[in-house]
Amino acid sequence: MPLRVVSVCLGNICRSPMAEAIFKDMVDNAGLADEIVVDSVGTGNWHVGERPHPGTQEVLRAHGISFDHRARQIQASDLQGADYLIAMDRSNLADIRRMGPTDAEVGLLLDYAEGVDETDVPDPYYSGGFDRVYRLVEAGCRGLLEHIREKEGIVA
Repeated sequence: MPLRVVSVCLGNICRSPMAEAIFKDMVDNAGLADEIVVDSVGTGNWHVGERPHPGTQEVLRAHGISFDHRARQIQASDLQGADYLIAMDRSNLADIRRMGPTDAEVGLLLDYAEGVDETDVPDPYYSGGFDRVYRLVEAGCRGLLEHIREKEGIVA
């Protein structure tokens, strides 16, 4: 059974779908699509059913990363079915922990990023900065994939 990695942000239209698309691209390029399933959710329900924010779509396209996503809110089944729940910021992390117990590894995306001094991926919903968010998310995803490969003994 493949590992399930779920990225979590607030509305599931900016950061977490960006992380989902970048991480899926990395997983696919590493030949690990049969080993790792990638998903994303939001802690809030404001954008359920919506496509990613235009800024997220634009930056993903600029980097040649495909995506097919509709926003959804985190459910109890995500807590029970995920192997990794990866929050974009400390607020999202607290929301995940408040939802109840999980056997998943729960952490912040940037905890896996090398050479990044920040803890939280900033939310570009109002302020923009999608290129900067992309760079942070990419660094976090790169480190996360390495961490998962080492921890789970995945060799490709």
